[in-house]
Amino acid sequence: MMSYVNAFLFGGTMCVIAQILMDRTKLTPARILVAFVTLGTILGGLGLYDKLIVIGKAGATVPLPGFGNALAKSAIKEVDKIGIVGAFTGGIKGTAAGITAAIFFGYIMAIVSNPKTKN
Repeated sequence: MMSYVNAFLFGGTMCVIAQILMDRTKLTPARILVAFVTLGTILGGLGLYDKLIVIGKAGATVPLPGFGNALAKSAIKEVDKIGIVGAFTGGIKGTAAGITAAIFFGYIMAIVSNPKTKN
């Protein structure tokens, strides 16, 4: 049960931080998104994000910093395997399934729903 609570608290805290940044600063949501992914990448590259995953479980792996961590870990793994070219191919290989799923399900929802433009 505590795994669920920790995941909720960790993921919720990231959402609260993002909301505070949107409300209190002039940062756009896109810049906050990039900052979160970059933070996850840096922490993942330094090996620190794994410690957050132990505590936050899915609350740490699903949000944007978790994506950055996946990019960093995949790139590091590919660099160790094939050399410097792995810095460019590793992130793509490591996150391809998640990106593909997001595109596929987004497309399905666009077909199923009745999207309307805002006036």
